[in-house]
Amino acid sequence: MIQDALLRAAVWVTAATPTPTPTGGPSDDQVTPGVVGFVVTFLVAVAAVLLALDMTRRIRRVRYRAEIAEKLDAEQAGQSGEAGPDSQDDTAR
Repeated sequence: MIQDALLRAAVWVTAATPTPTPTGGPSDDQVTPGVVGFVVTFLVAVAAVLLALDMTRRIRRVRYRAEIAEKLDAEQAGQSGEAGPDSQDDTAR
């Protein structure tokens, strides 16, 4: 009995709820990004490429500076290594 009442109430509620009918599809202006979307996407892509090139250039510059610093340090260590024993001999005498 209670089940019948619940079933009738459910049928009555669903029957009272209107079902939406589909209208026409969206227009082409609502779906496609158009010229503005293309221009913005193109500018973002160009900016990404330019940033990648700039980053590569900066990384290369830092690497070259590190190599030069290593060469200078090795050269200074070589010069101080040669001058070290001579100065020790002079001070020991």
